[in-house]
Amino acid sequence: MKYSSRKQEKELYSTSLKPQFVEVPEQKFFSLHGVGDPNGAEFKEKMETLFPMAYALKAAYKKYCENKTVEFDDYVVFPLEGVWSLTEEGQAMDQLDKDEFEYDVMIRIPDFVPDDLIEPTIQATKEKKHLKLLPQLEIKTYPAISAIQILHVGPYDDEPTSFTKMDQLLEENSKQRVSKSHREIYLSDARRVDADKLQTILRYEIN
Repeated sequence: MKYSSRKQEKELYSTSLKPQFVEVPEQKFFSLHGVGDPNGAEFKEKMETLFPMAYALKAAYKKYCENKTVEFDDYVVFPLEGVWSLTEEGQAMDQLDKDEFEYDVMIRIPDFVPDDLIEPTIQATKEKKHLKLLPQLEIKTYPAISAIQILHVGPYDDEPTSFTKMDQLLEENSKQRVSKSHREIYLSDARRVDADKLQTILRYEIN
């Protein structure tokens, strides 16, 4: 059976245009850290490392499942995600400066993939492919959190409109945002979809 986040985890990868509260379990990721404008070449290089690594693990898992009885013997690679904040200098500015973005861009590792399969796959990929940023790759585990999220449709620069909707729901329910950082889950490929049709889940932790 093939695992798909859109089917098995509908709530977390919801396409609701209304903000909603969700419980996010502990999750593990291939992750690369960065600072600066995501429209630059450095961000693109991160994609050129993360996606090959994610697909290498998928292939390794399929091979691992051969002649084994498992619930899921294949899976759809999870969408790209990013955890976004600003540098201290950026937070002190009156206006947003994209060069002051600080972020972790990442692709989730399925819970059912054995831990002891990950490091050998990374080493095998290093030997087979020249991925410039692979030495910087981290395995990051994010703890379970309570969160609020919404599907934002349109350009990334228009996200404040969706954040306002989330903030209004928080106020109505006497809840607060934990920090200024937030997560984005990219359901659309910005290289292939017009800006006004991009679909991005916006999420941040609450208490």
